[in-house]
Amino acid sequence: MALSDLVTTCLSPPVHYVICKLGFEKKDTYDINNILSENGEVCWQAVTEHVCYLESDQSVDYIKSIRSLGPVCESVNLHLKSLTKEQFVTQYALWFRWTNCTELFLEVFDVLQDTETTEVALGLMKLTSCLERALGDVYLLIGKDCPFLLRDLLASEQLAVVFGQAVMNVLRVFIGSPYGLNLRNVLWHGFASPQEIPAKYCAMLLFLTAGLGQLLQTYLMQTKCILAHRPYVTFVSLDELGVFPGNYLNHETLSIAEELVKLSSFVLKTMLPFWMAALTAFKQSRYADCVVLLLPQLEVGLRLLFTTTNKCPNRLLTAEPSALYTTFDEMLAKHLDNEEVNQLPAVLQEPAMASEFLWDFLNHQEGPRIRDRLSHGEINLEAFPREVANQIVAFAITLLCRFSEEDMFAFKEHMVIKPLMNCASCYRSQFHPISRLKKQVLECMKSIHLWPELPTVPEEHIQMIKGLEGNAEASTLILMISEIVSQLQQYMPQNFYSSDDRIDSVLTERLLTELCDTHICTLYSPRPVLETVVVFRKISTQCHQVSEKVIASTELRYKQWMNKTLRSRQRHNYLRMLNSIKFLSPVLRLILVLITLELVNVHLVSKKKPFEYQQYLKFLKSILQYTENLVTYTSPEKNKWDETTELTNKTLIRIRKISDRKLMLMQLAT
Repeated sequence: MALSDLVTTCLSPPVHYVICKLGFEKKDTYDINNILSENGEVCWQAVTEHVCYLESDQSVDYIKSIRSLGPVCESVNLHLKSLTKEQFVTQYALWFRWTNCTELFLEVFDVLQDTETTEVALGLMKLTSCLERALGDVYLLIGKDCPFLLRDLLASEQLAVVFGQAVMNVLRVFIGSPYGLNLRNVLWHGFASPQEIPAKYCAMLLFLTAGLGQLLQTYLMQTKCILAHRPYVTFVSLDELGVFPGNYLNHETLSIAEELVKLSSFVLKTMLPFWMAALTAFKQSRYADCVVLLLPQLEVGLRLLFTTTNKCPNRLLTAEPSALYTTFDEMLAKHLDNEEVNQLPAVLQEPAMASEFLWDFLNHQEGPRIRDRLSHGEINLEAFPREVANQIVAFAITLLCRFSEEDMFAFKEHMVIKPLMNCASCYRSQFHPISRLKKQVLECMKSIHLWPELPTVPEEHIQMIKGLEGNAEASTLILMISEIVSQLQQYMPQNFYSSDDRIDSVLTERLLTELCDTHICTLYSPRPVLETVVVFRKISTQCHQVSEKVIASTELRYKQWMNKTLRSRQRHNYLRMLNSIKFLSPVLRLILVLITLELVNVHLVSKKKPFEYQQYLKFLKSILQYTENLVTYTSPEKNKWDETTELTNKTLIRIRKISDRKLMLMQLAT
């Protein structure tokens, strides 16, 4: 029998006791009128008196507090169930407005009436993420930088000022502390199965959220403050997230996925309801619900693989408060906490496909970071894009197939599943700094490629202006660039720069495109590699800025020239700019070729000795300084076009010197 069939819970015995039993030990019936006034306000003092404190240091005694609050939660749950939707809206809707998610909290009320365990768990996950976001907005009434972690937010002085420390301690019993129920983390990290989360805790958090709204209104009236809500994060460049074409997820694919869920060893049988609910949500176009349900299940499935392959079965369970959970971050790391190599990436196979996909969608700072943003309430759930849900569902299906029994070959080869498996096997990181640099380089080159199309004044107009020199200097610089390119030619792919015009724009674009198509390992890049790539990216950014400034200035000055609105000095500056463009275009292309050739060989930087590495970084930073100066000198405010000639000359000499000494990475490769 597979391990996924044998595991009955992912909660360790102490955590299981705290969540599933502790709050049910007191059998008292608690009168709801003790904590609810006649006008529907929460009597916070009656709630806070159930929080117990340790005699030693007056910190919260979570065990006694949970036991004491158990009957209160049950009373609240029964009270909410006794209300009609209309009564609930009339009595409470106003008090949810501070969350900026009133509709979501009203939906949670609907869920509590049905007590369908999977929906209760989903409601609790969405409630806690939106509550965290709203509390962060309140924090910013007083504080500046909102804490990233919920536990730090709830422990902050700023929230204690607004709501009172005793109130914050009540919240910490339910969420945000590993010593309490810790409902948010236990659910979002995939440790709790649907039947392990008592509905009364969801009801209590719904009730407390309304109570917080009442306290906040009083505070805002007293201080005359206005609560502002931070804008939601929106996904940009959705086309970059399109690993799996959306039309692959048709009705037939989803039907097969439902069969796979029941058969795959990737799915813990206790978690099966979550998987089925996620696929149902997708079919019903509830894309946020689908992804909220699916992400924790991907985590628990990968945790099952992680603990099996690394022979640490105890890590499948929730850890005690003194230890860390085994989460995505650790499962995707190169090494375990004992410094041994993590075996999970090797098991995932498919040229690190699954690891790269997970890093892209969950971890990389420039990626969508879906789990972080969903769990911290940064995304508008009502406008969650189908494109993102497509990717998570399709990826999940490939894992279900990948970790299925041998006799499921027919599933893997099925005409609607095989294209998904093929897409997965070809995946390359989109959001690693190396991948972002490739994109930057190509975008910069497209910008420079526009220069020849820019309008310029006739040559005879230029010759009519006295005292204008610089053609000879520009020609000298272009010659130097050609010589350097000639030196670098041996490190380029064949059939490039074989023409007489070694700095031709079209050839450069083709070369950069081919170099950027080269696969460069992104998984577990060493620190020197990442540091080097950071400098490359800064250089590329500055080059792009120079190009955009040149384009804007050229178009503006041409119009002014033709309209005869330029003064004498401005005309001279404009013509100096046209002279400078003759060498600026090839020098920017040279720099792009240089950093891209270096990028292809970037992992060789780890072979340099510390002193050599520092010297290499110093050289790169000198190129960066040059491009930064170009940005300044080419701005309309400065117009220091003559100075760019001298700067360029010095930089080209430096590049040639480094090339002669064979200190570049591309030269180490041969």
